Amino acid sequence: MKIRGFAAAVAMAGLLLPACADTVQDAWSFEAADDAAANPDDWRAVEADRLFIFDTTKGRILIEAFPDVAPNHFAHFTAIVRSGDYDGTSFHRVIDDFMAQGGDIFALKGRESGEPNVAGEFTFRRDVAQMPLEAPIGPDDSAKHGYYHGFPIQTQPSFFAEMSVDGLVESSIPHCASVVSTARTDDPNSANGQFFLMRGYSPHLDRQYTAWGRVIGGQDVVLSIKSGAREANGSVTDPDILSAARIAADLPEAERPKAYVLRTDTDAFRAALEARGELNICDLPPVPAVILDPAAARAEE
Repeated sequence: MKIRGFAAAVAMAGLLLPACADTVQDAWSFEAADDAAANPDDWRAVEADRLFIFDTTKGRILIEAFPDVAPNHFAHFTAIVRSGDYDGTSFHRVIDDFMAQGGDIFALKGRESGEPNVAGEFTFRRDVAQMPLEAPIGPDDSAKHGYYHGFPIQTQPSFFAEMSVDGLVESSIPHCASVVSTARTDDPNSANGQFFLMRGYSPHLDRQYTAWGRVIGGQDVVLSIKSGAREANGSVTDPDILSAARIAADLPEAERPKAYVLRTDTDAFRAALEARGELNICDLPPVPAVILDPAAARAEE
């Protein structure tokens, strides 16, 4: 098929791709490439060791992890996924327009993950030259929000680097819808196995909980997970289950989903962003991803 990139603007939310493809998250005005893998100028391939696969009783969720911002959490959750301890755990606390929390290994197995608690990585120090905002919202040197590799970033303005001792600026991932973050107790360094998937924007969590990834496929599944009552703090009766958690790099090549994220370092994306005006980044839709999933193709046969 001819590769169209995003040569023509369309408004096709949930555009279906051919063959073994899932969907494109909406609702930026870009066409999906017929073959994203052959269109690296517009689409960035997600590395297999950063692609987490959550199979649930409501469907498949694909998460891109971002080790640059929370390397200890990335290593921690990678180890737990590879241990198999998440398999069979439930989404035990789910609140509409807020989040879906899972990963309570103790409730299933009567023991914790076996991994030590991980200290909070609520913010990170960003080198504005090595990790620039690819699409800042507002002027480049004073922007407080923008994108890097499709992830939403909130940050001190880049000119702060000239005044900081280490030449870096403090940045973080805000808790926009589709962001993946980490549960903890009142102790900021108590994070362990439990995670949560954002179903709406919750700014009170920003810089208080460690965000380490974002859902790039299956946000509709996240929204469909059975919720609990707010008066019960979201506790769910007969909850949905995380049947299996895997990392794409650990699967045979023929079974491995492949994901491509719309690049945010292009003139086309920046133009689309500027057309939206100076909004809070969490008021914008997630950056689109193309998912090529052999499991989805087999299910359609």
